Amino acid sequence: MTQLLVLGALNMQPMSGYDIQIMLQENEAESWSGVLVGSIYHALKKLEQNHFIEIDHIEHSGNRQKSIYRITDLGRAHLKELIYNSIVSSNVPYPLSLYAGLSMIDQLEEERAKEALKHHLKMLEKELLLVENGLSIKEQHLPNGLSPMMSIVAKNMVDILEQQINFVKDLLNSYK
Repeated sequence: MTQLLVLGALNMQPMSGYDIQIMLQENEAESWSGVLVGSIYHALKKLEQNHFIEIDHIEHSGNRQKSIYRITDLGRAHLKELIYNSIVSSNVPYPLSLYAGLSMIDQLEEERAKEALKHHLKMLEKELLLVENGLSIKEQHLPNGLSPMMSIVAKNMVDILEQQINFVKDLLNSYK
């Protein structure tokens, strides 16, 4: 996944590792991709070793040097394979730890169970707010808004969070 995101970024334009890291942080990649932004330097090294990327040029600022990478033709072909494989091998996401806990929730006292569910509900509502705010900001700053594909993906993210919120609310209502 890290290589996919790094190659995707470099396919847009040549960038330094730091530039890629900032872009992934701004897009909150850790929350939707599972990629830790700190792992991109390892990915850059492997991608360069495999000739999927190469140094385009080196920028100097003071005593520091910054390598600017660009994707190679071999890297573009590899990116297409990574995109295809990530779609084909995608698993159905279930909140596994939530389901595991719910399978034994009757072992908790009712108040403790409700406390855990309320905590989970707040976390989901906070995440929904972050996603909606992030989408609003992106739509305002992108000249043509989100692409049709990203609009569909964004709607799906919101729908999933709303569905999980309703699920937890139903669980809480079952205690009444």
